[in-house]
Amino acid sequence: MSSKIKYELEFIIHASPQMLYSYISSPSGLSEWFADNVNSRGEMFTFIWDDSEEEAKLLSKKNNEKVRFQWVDDEDEDYFFEIRIQVDEITKDVSLMVTDFSDDDELEENKMLWENTIGNLKQVIGSV
Repeated sequence: MSSKIKYELEFIIHASPQMLYSYISSPSGLSEWFADNVNSRGEMFTFIWDDSEEEAKLLSKKNNEKVRFQWVDDEDEDYFFEIRIQVDEITKDVSLMVTDFSDDDELEENKMLWENTIGNLKQVIGSV
């Protein structure tokens, strides 16, 4: 099994950290932009798209700051994806920092997927 590359993306979003947090941490928030539907039982989240379903475990969360998930398929690995809310102390600009892992040959595709996904989020919250 090839090892994956860790990468980080930054997206500036015009919204309050509190509002953003509800979109990145709750099943109802996530289902508005990340997947077609999201269910959770405790720490286990099920992400549903058209005809596929992926399970992820909520590894950690910090109120109004970040969430970190791990796909069940990656359970034996140190891979995760994290969405972190970052506020610039001077300008007060709010950014979403996405940390994820990808196979080398899928890196560009995965970055584009995140860009589209965060684009969905911006539309949902009216931050286009």
